[in-house]
Amino acid sequence: IHTAAASRRGMLEVIKLLQSKYHYKVEAKTICDKAQVKLSKECFHPSSTCITDLRTLPWEEAILETKGGAANRKLAEECYFLWKSTRLQHMILAEDVKAMLTELRKEVRLLLLTNGDRQTQREKIEACACQSYFDAIVIGGEQKEEKPAHSIFYHSCDLLGLQPGDCVMVGDTLETDIQGGLKAGLKATVWINKNGIMPLKSSPMPHYIVSSVLELPAVLQSIDCTVSRST
Repeated sequence: IHTAAASRRGMLEVIKLLQSKYHYKVEAKTICDKAQVKLSKECFHPSSTCITDLRTLPWEEAILETKGGAANRKLAEECYFLWKSTRLQHMILAEDVKAMLTELRKEVRLLLLTNGDRQTQREKIEACACQSYFDAIVIGGEQKEEKPAHSIFYHSCDLLGLQPGDCVMVGDTLETDIQGGLKAGLKATVWINKNGIMPLKSSPMPHYIVSSVLELPAVLQSIDCTVSRST
């Protein structure tokens, strides 16, 4: 799911709103740029924070910093909910990915493991209609610990009725997906490096690197062949 692209579409809609309804001709983009930076630094604590309050505040601060005057909570909420709704509308599971998941599920069990706030992640899952492609879904905000803690990986394995050594972690974040899979002792980890970035020397080292999730079936076949040869 291209969440970053969906977020950009949301920002464009907010810019249009601020320019047409509030006549912020110059300030609109500045407000959205500031809000984007603040959202990227978000720290969520499930026990003490409402996700709506957490994500409205960056908009309120961005408007205040750009326009001055008194804080405008109402406008901040309008911006946030427009950004959020547009973002969800553009979270689409591609047809080739759907086909891949359908074929994979004939051979292996699939579990979706994601960090984040319960409400936010459930809304994403519903928006892209991906639930039917997985045997189970685990959301970090609903558990005691999130990735890369080994407990959430063990919980995921238990849900599938499998041992960690029988499972493969596939993800696009080295610090959570890959590090967590390595710590939990999974059979293998696969890093989706779609931007072709060069990881730091201190970063966790995945067993396999792909540029697209669509390469996964071939990687899994390779893993099976490797295991067969070693046994």
